[in-house]
Amino acid sequence: MTTQSTIVAVTDVRKVYGKANEKQYEALHDVSFQIQAGEFVGIMGASGSGKTTLLNILSTLDQPTSGSVKINQQEITHLRGNQLADFRAKEIGFIFQDFNLLENMTAYENIALPLSLQNVSAKKARPLIEKIAATLGISEILNNYPTEISGGQKQRVASARALVHQPSILMGDEPTGALDSKSAKSLLDTMTKLNQQQQVSILLVTHDPFSASYCQRILFIKDGQIGQELKRGDRSKEAFYQDILGVLGRTEQ
Repeated sequence: MTTQSTIVAVTDVRKVYGKANEKQYEALHDVSFQIQAGEFVGIMGASGSGKTTLLNILSTLDQPTSGSVKINQQEITHLRGNQLADFRAKEIGFIFQDFNLLENMTAYENIALPLSLQNVSAKKARPLIEKIAATLGISEILNNYPTEISGGQKQRVASARALVHQPSILMGDEPTGALDSKSAKSLLDTMTKLNQQQQVSILLVTHDPFSASYCQRILFIKDGQIGQELKRGDRSKEAFYQDILGVLGRTEQ
């Protein structure tokens, strides 16, 4: 693949916590990988493995100690202030485990937030919001408040908010963690559809093998390093799930 199709390029990223004269903790050690346009990639690791630190750096919420992170060809480690806020608003979509919806706003108003941050007019925003709501099957609840809808519907509203501005990459931090199994499967099916039909690039951080089985490729992180990579290829989701369990069984020993 050409470099033009690389959406995320992480090179030699280190993250060290603690000042030089104190006890230091290295959360990430020389992490390097790439995500191509249209890929659905998972990052798996036990608690404390470094996956949350890595996600925070990729989503621009934290800075690496050293190394390079490029998203859509742009080096993000040098961005500050308004530049960083603008980049985050345009290029990154983020789905949180606990939805992070604003309770005093309707579903429609929640989804509109990224567009209003970019000063998109209400007139231009409406067709974009209605289109993503139709894709995610939530058109009928757009006027409802978060307290009036189910967990699965909340997560779909959160997904619509993450996707409405057509970001370069959608990042999910355990997005099925607060959902029952039926809603979780529904969300994962929807993410797969977005990935396959609309070529949305997705990075999913999860500790759940079932969620991970929807990915095309999984990076396993342990002790701040990417130790193993697993590609699904033409295997079924069920076969891939078994392979994931096998790798987890070995890496957790």
